[in-house]
Amino acid sequence: MKRFIVLLVGLAVILVGISLAQDESPSPQELFKGEVAAPEFPMNLDWINTENPLTMQGLEGKIVMLDFWTYGCINCIHMIPVYEEISEKYAEEVVVIGVHSAKFDNEGQTENLRQIVQRYDIHHPVINDNEFQVWQTYGARAWPTVVIIDPRGNAVLRESGEIPFEPFDNYISGMIEYYDELDENIINREPLELTLEGAGDPGTPLLFPGKVLADEANNRLFIADSSHNRIVIVDLETNTVTDIIGSARRGFNDNTFDDATFDKPQGMALDGDLLYIADVNNHAIRVANLAERTVSTIVGTGDMGRTGIRFGMSVEDPLQVAIRSPWDVELDDDGNLHIAMAGTHQLYIYDLELGILYPSVGNGREANLNDVSLGDSELAQPSGLFYAGDGKLYFADSESSTIRLADFENDLVTVTAGTTENNLFDYGDIDGELGENRLQHALGVRGVPNGDLYIADTYNSRIKVIRDGETAIETVFGLGGLGGYADGTADVAAFDEPGGLTYADNKLYIADTNNHVIRVIDLETEIVDTLMFSNPEALVINPDALTILGGNSADGMIVELDSLTLATGEQDVTLSISLPEDFKINDLIDSRLELTSTSDAVQVDAESDTNTTTVTVDQTDITVPITLSEGEGELNADLTLYYCREGEEALCFIETVSYIVPVIAVDDADSATDTGILLEREVIVPTDF
Repeated sequence: MKRFIVLLVGLAVILVGISLAQDESPSPQELFKGEVAAPEFPMNLDWINTENPLTMQGLEGKIVMLDFWTYGCINCIHMIPVYEEISEKYAEEVVVIGVHSAKFDNEGQTENLRQIVQRYDIHHPVINDNEFQVWQTYGARAWPTVVIIDPRGNAVLRESGEIPFEPFDNYISGMIEYYDELDENIINREPLELTLEGAGDPGTPLLFPGKVLADEANNRLFIADSSHNRIVIVDLETNTVTDIIGSARRGFNDNTFDDATFDKPQGMALDGDLLYIADVNNHAIRVANLAERTVSTIVGTGDMGRTGIRFGMSVEDPLQVAIRSPWDVELDDDGNLHIAMAGTHQLYIYDLELGILYPSVGNGREANLNDVSLGDSELAQPSGLFYAGDGKLYFADSESSTIRLADFENDLVTVTAGTTENNLFDYGDIDGELGENRLQHALGVRGVPNGDLYIADTYNSRIKVIRDGETAIETVFGLGGLGGYADGTADVAAFDEPGGLTYADNKLYIADTNNHVIRVIDLETEIVDTLMFSNPEALVINPDALTILGGNSADGMIVELDSLTLATGEQDVTLSISLPEDFKINDLIDSRLELTSTSDAVQVDAESDTNTTTVTVDQTDITVPITLSEGEGELNADLTLYYCREGEEALCFIETVSYIVPVIAVDDADSATDTGILLEREVIVPTDF
């Protein structure tokens, strides 16, 4: 057993209840046997990926690894593949449990956490420890932290920071051998039955899209379909999918568009026929040649680096350096590709002409240090870039919840939005002047031609703006809170963790990550809509998990009712939907009814400048009140209905119907011949399905 004494070289170990410092050569018993019983989990916590809460008593006989994490933390994200590898190799002996102790308010919501478990494809149980109950019980002090519990239920090891697979592998194999030598029956090798909420693909055309890039000159939109591991190209005039970069298989393979593989791609930058891509989990910068339809790698080895490049140093062969989680890329006017290197808390430059890589902003320490030189500044997980010209590069510094500016001409880093204090926990959802305003884990920033700067305030589920020449931020779209999904005017539109945004032709395109869609904001009308692909079948990966956006009225249907004579005052608009047996309104996406009128006689929403209101359709019969004034007018009602068969939510049909209702409003109630407005829709499922 002597070989196990040196198994943990490179891993600074703290044993719970034991001090290795007391003995230069700890025995296997001291290495693998705890003395303090692991505390039970509190009864009031939400669990994900398991049908019933687990207990320490029920896990006796298993080696248990508790992973204390928070989902916006890049170091925690780096540990996910490590635990995945452990779970695969030691499936019989080890149970990994994620203890999610949230940093941000948004991260503490169970439904948001459930989305992240699916987005990151986590296959082990996860506890929502948003009150830090388990964290405090086990003495965690930082994200990530691991606690290992021996098969007899005693805590034996606790350590913080990123730890590679190899030390864990050596330690766990040693523990297994130690207990098997004592008694082969100590370790329980019965598999743990789990209900994996992160497994599989819900069948949406896009899956957690992270970033978008518009090519206004060529009417193209590039979408990082991140959890489908591919880039989607869309024609902005027809909403047609024209090409797909990547096979949708997870991997690291240069090849043709059809065979190349990615792993959670995010930000993109375009230079002619070359599309540069930040391939996050492959820790690489890839380039897609749009003319030749090929993908190649220009930076990174495919492995995650352990450290960053020291400021002032450069790498002449970027294919030989292991980088860490590049999240966005942006071109400037001098042929430089700027890289948001989230994993080292720095910005890098890849000189496209010379082919060298070097840090341009940040000394690598994680902090919010501003009003200092580029090299002395300290960043916190930069995740979004926008080059404004004249040597000015804005970046969304997600873990400090700020938008910051790197001024290369003046060698200075300043804060533009969010907290001005060097405090990574000073976040919120507050509009107003710089110094007072707050963001929450913003991931995207983009300027528009009039000088306004838009922000994807991700964890607040809002789109905010800094007007040209001003220093205050204001919310322009999004309801905040837990987020949601609703199109329409600024006062009703809702998003769910938007991750990236881009601009073309007076429109903002938003990667609405948790809603699996791209949203379109018309900056002139201030109306939010969802980009609907004209050929969604082009995005199908698994025909057995297919969301079809198009039913028996995919092109839309117009229904014009006979003129109605109604009394003035409040009247009801009733929508009545008849669905076939075994079908229901799909609760994975919001169906909606939008009422609007351009006439004074029909008042849909007195407080709306556009006289428009949008309601969510979650029942087959809903009623919406309107107000009529004497005169003639017209009510327009647009229904977007998503429906599916019970238990087959992945196979989702869309029905779009527009109703035109001529109305005559009279003051004399006795003269009215109608009472209320009835909109009926009988849904007929396409015969092909």
